[in-house]
Amino acid sequence: MDYFNAPGRNHLFVPGPVNIPDQVIRAMSRNNEDYRTGAWESALTNTLSPGDRIVSFVIGQFSLLWIDQQQRLKFNVDVVESEWGRGADLDVLESKLASDSAHTIKAICIVHNETATGVTNNLAKVRQLLDHYQHPALLLVDGVSSICALDFRMDEWGVDVAITGSQKALSLPTGIGFVVASPKAIEASKSAKSLRVFFDWSDYLKFYKMGSYWPYTPSIQLLYGLRAALDLIFEEGLENIIERHARLGKATR
Repeated sequence: MDYFNAPGRNHLFVPGPVNIPDQVIRAMSRNNEDYRTGAWESALTNTLSPGDRIVSFVIGQFSLLWIDQQQRLKFNVDVVESEWGRGADLDVLESKLASDSAHTIKAICIVHNETATGVTNNLAKVRQLLDHYQHPALLLVDGVSSICALDFRMDEWGVDVAITGSQKALSLPTGIGFVVASPKAIEASKSAKSLRVFFDWSDYLKFYKMGSYWPYTPSIQLLYGLRAALDLIFEEGLENIIERHARLGKATR
């Protein structure tokens, strides 16, 4: 059976991306299932070099998966074991920072809110420890289940790279990884030796300066969805959203 796209619709007359049949659009209109995010890899490979020592905390399934990625990317991962259901052991971190006068630790990698156990780590305390020992290590934070759901203060807490995903508090389908980098992290990316192509920040920064916003083909539909999701966030107010998550979390527990 032939289908005719009625007038009044936008049609794209270029070799690609192609126009999407209505049947395909309808098939995509469904709720989320499961995911992983490339933002993890982007944060690591743009700021670090193979062999760099990083301190990372095991506090649940997602922190465990991130550590597995760190090891497979050939970093020297100093793993801090913590009981699942409890926060990262920051006493161990303090001990490591205090003894690292040579500044061999290049980054602290920590999950802000461990999805698998519902435990939120104290990022302000991590920053206090780094500042107290005047340690230059980068602070890389997985904010996948915290950003736009919990209080997150990148500047105040001195976070160097924060990542999140579209499929969590932004209420979007899976597919967009968000990476926010401090000036310190961007400077580190200029000398980092990890192999990267698709996730190379320099390509994205170059296109931004040229007036374009993406070096590769983006998911346009998700970007339209992002605009709508942000409208909802601004309408409710971020402080109200954070309070709502805290109230519902307390009720659930």
